[in-house]
Amino acid sequence: MSTVPVYRWRLAPDGMATRRQLRAAGLRPGGQEVVAQLERPRRRRGPLVAYLYLVERAKPVRPMTARRAAALAKANTARRTCPACRRDAGYVIPVSLGMCVACHDFPEQRATDTAPALGR
Repeated sequence: MSTVPVYRWRLAPDGMATRRQLRAAGLRPGGQEVVAQLERPRRRRGPLVAYLYLVERAKPVRPMTARRAAALAKANTARRTCPACRRDAGYVIPVSLGMCVACHDFPEQRATDTAPALGR
């Protein structure tokens, strides 16, 4: 494994960008290897690390198709659906709870609730 050059935070040379910077410019790494990394020191933990890619080798972001948009909408709906009461919570269900906040905080109401369930 080869080593990559390490630069201090905000001191990367021109022509290199992080994934987020590439995305903001409408680009993606496109399968290229990491060419360098940025490190931002922290006091009590290890440094923050960001990987850098060459902008000249980056490719344009693939366009969103109708099928990809539909699949993304379906996945987001599944993340918002409570497995206990089967309702759309209106927010992403926390993984730590495993159910919507109402079902977690008031389990006795969950059993007696007669709200319409989502069909699958």
